[in-house]
Amino acid sequence: MSNNQPGADVRHLYIHIPFCHRRCAYCDFNTYANMEDRMEAYVTALCAELRSHAPLSRAVAPPLPMTADLTRAMLRPTIFLGGGTPSMLPDALMARILSAADAIVPLDSAEVTVECNPGTVLARDYLRALRDLGVNRISLGVQSLHDPTLRVLGRIHTAAEAYASFNDARAAGFESINLDFIFGLPGQTVEQWEETLREIVTWGADHFALYALILEERTPLYAQVISGRVTVPDDDVTAVMYECALEHFAAAGYVQYEISNWARTDDPSSPVPTHACHHNLAYWLNADYLAAGAGAHGHRYPQRYVNVMGIDDYIARVSAGESPVAEITALTPRDLAAETMFMGLRLNVGVSATHFRDRCGVEMDAVFGAELAELAELGLIECDERGVRLTSRGRMIGNRVFERFV
Repeated sequence: MSNNQPGADVRHLYIHIPFCHRRCAYCDFNTYANMEDRMEAYVTALCAELRSHAPLSRAVAPPLPMTADLTRAMLRPTIFLGGGTPSMLPDALMARILSAADAIVPLDSAEVTVECNPGTVLARDYLRALRDLGVNRISLGVQSLHDPTLRVLGRIHTAAEAYASFNDARAAGFESINLDFIFGLPGQTVEQWEETLREIVTWGADHFALYALILEERTPLYAQVISGRVTVPDDDVTAVMYECALEHFAAAGYVQYEISNWARTDDPSSPVPTHACHHNLAYWLNADYLAAGAGAHGHRYPQRYVNVMGIDDYIARVSAGESPVAEITALTPRDLAAETMFMGLRLNVGVSATHFRDRCGVEMDAVFGAELAELAELGLIECDERGVRLTSRGRMIGNRVFERFV
């Protein structure tokens, strides 16, 4: 992919902000601590990259009405600022980024999300500034309500600060707030997790994303677990924790729409809840999306690309007028079909025949007829004239199902 290719046909944009106060013990993302002195130069380079993506025309067609056949065209345009810790940026730098992004995806019609660390957004003025700049969705990385566990993870906030940040975001006018949590944490018991679930459903958040802890080899937490200094729950216990989440969120009225995501809804008949994250839906529907920033991954079929990882390398390349793209992967029609299946099956509504045909240009059975028949026989998926979706049993062992399409 070349930066000379405008993004006229792309409705989704990811922007990577790699700065952190300190790296969390479990984090394997492209993030850097103690590099705040590079922020202004980084934002200058980032805005230059965004301008190179800007289409000749920024008109974005409105989404089609939501139906059970859920396709890419039904999603809102989206901008997602992830990291790292985007909320470390001063609002003046955030304004420059969003102004440049607006030339690609118009802010006034988009879902605009900023990831925030609760330890960095305790000032309501900052949150109000984000809201005034066009940000309409906040994602708070709470992860745990157990302060000792937060310290083990290397998080810089407390449970009380997380709750304060949530309330401040609501007071600043945010009507769509996501809370991220991790389960299967060091020393965590099912009882502790249930206590957390009972607490968080009382906050009134609009969306929850819950993920089982993954031990990445290059992280301090992995080394601590391997050495025996820290213990984590086994797979059976984390499975029980997941089932607890299913029960608590259902009882509290949240709608699960993806394996790890729940949201409030104003329309129970909609295939996805009102407060679902449309940017993540774009990933699960295997839509094309642009990406900008150090280490950012983008996807425009028939290519996937990734930018250079280092902040200084990224700044140097863009400042010299060079493309920051470090690697391009060519995708085949079979790759497209496989990714459309295993990403879409994460959704509770599954993969509709209409969506598969729209994205891949062929019928689902023509590509995966044997795999679908086998998985249905095993009780892991259910198929009908509308499409295919995981059963409850299939959802518990989803990765085994997804492997059949690779």
